[in-house]
Amino acid sequence: MIRKSETAKGKLITTVLSVLSLLLIWQLLSEALRLPALPGPIPSFRAFGAEMRNTLGFHLYVSTYRVLASLAISLLLAVPLGMVLGREGKIDRYFAPLIYLIYPIPKIVFLPVLMVLVGLQDLSKITLIVLVVFFQILVTTRDSSRGISGELVNSVLSLGASRLDIYRHVVWPAVIPDVLTSLRIASGTAIAVLFFAETVASQEGLGYYLLDAWSRMAYEDMFAGIIAMGLLGFVIYVGLDYLERRVCLWK
Repeated sequence: MIRKSETAKGKLITTVLSVLSLLLIWQLLSEALRLPALPGPIPSFRAFGAEMRNTLGFHLYVSTYRVLASLAISLLLAVPLGMVLGREGKIDRYFAPLIYLIYPIPKIVFLPVLMVLVGLQDLSKITLIVLVVFFQILVTTRDSSRGISGELVNSVLSLGASRLDIYRHVVWPAVIPDVLTSLRIASGTAIAVLFFAETVASQEGLGYYLLDAWSRMAYEDMFAGIIAMGLLGFVIYVGLDYLERRVCLWK
C-alpha cells in the first residue's frame, strides 16, 4: 500500500512539473514574440474561466458528447468484429481486402456527403468520427486476436471449452490491453476530426467556438477554447489510463 501511494505521489509530482514546464515555455514565447495572437497563460486562463460561465461550457459539453458517443459506438462495433477476424481465417480473407481499400482513405472527404445524407447536426459529426476511429480499433483488435498462441487455444479446447468460451475467456482478455491502447490513440484522432467537422456548417462545439473567436480576433477567447479542447483530451486519456489499471490487473 505504501509503495502504491508513493508511486501515485510520484506520478502526481511529475504531472505537475510537466504542466508547469509547458506553462513556462508558453509564457516565455508570449513575452518573446509580443504578438496579440499569442497571449500568455494568465490572460488565457482568465478568459477560460469567464467563457466557461458564458458559452464555452455549452460548446465543451457538445464536443464531449460527440467524442464519447463516437468512441463508444466505434468500440462496440470494432472490437467484436476484430476478434472474429483475428480468429476466423476464412472470414478475414473476405474482409481484409475491403479493410485495405477503405482504411487508407482520408474519411474527412466524406463530410459533405454525410451532411447531405444525415444533416448538419450531431449525427454527421459522430458518423464521421466513427468512420475514422472504427478502423483504428478494428485493425489493432484483429492483429491482437490473431497473435494469440494456438497452443493456448488448443489447451482450453481440450478442457471442453466451446467456441464462445474461447472468445470470452481467452480472446477477450488477451485483446483488452491493445484495445485500450488503440482507444488512447483514437481519442486524439477523434478530437482532431471533430474540430474540423465542427468548423464546417456548424454553430455548436469547440471547433465552431475556436473558428468564431479567431474570426473576431478574440485571441484570448481562442486560447480559452484551445485549453478546453486540451482538457477534453487529457480527461479522456486519464480515464482510459485508470480503466486499464482497473481492468488489466495482470499488467
